[in-house]
Amino acid sequence: MGSRASTLLREEEIEEIKKETGFSHSQITRLYSRFTSLDKGENGTLSREDFQRIPELAINPLGDRIINAFFPEGEDQVNFRGFMRTLAHFRPIEDNEKNKDPTASEPLNSRNNKLRFAFRLYDLDRDDKISRDELLQVLRMMVGVNISDEQLGSIADRTIQEADQNGDNSISFNEFIKVLEKVDVEQKMSIRFLH
Repeated sequence: MGSRASTLLREEEIEEIKKETGFSHSQITRLYSRFTSLDKGENGTLSREDFQRIPELAINPLGDRIINAFFPEGEDQVNFRGFMRTLAHFRPIEDNEKNKDPTASEPLNSRNNKLRFAFRLYDLDRDDKISRDELLQVLRMMVGVNISDEQLGSIADRTIQEADQNGDNSISFNEFIKVLEKVDVEQKMSIRFLH
């Protein structure tokens, strides 16, 4: 299986993906193998249904939101490169990456990009702000029926009240960043990928 995966992925593609995502050669070939095993249609892309077969996503209350993050607006398939770009947000930041060339583009796994990714999980209508209703929907996904609607409403109201600095009754990306400034996002939004 591993040899099949590496023969379908050209060396120059691996190099481009390495440059773009920061993953190592072996991580890319291992993730390509996983990608092809998920690709039930064997067409080089994954559908939402392919993702829904991943047990960890199926049981995650935000599984649908995470799955949606893999798909650009209006798309229902993702290729390997798009798959890797999304996974790169969860790649831990290595010590040697912290002092990289300042003229280079910001890596996908930077704190800012991790926060942007998290923000989009809440910004359901993609209008660059989190409304009370969006916050309520995501909270409901996370807690299910364990908390009453009244309690959820109170949590949403308090969250917006604490985060909203300009009085528009929503949370902008900058307000979101401010609320999370003391949170170790790099740690909480990282997955250890085997080398």
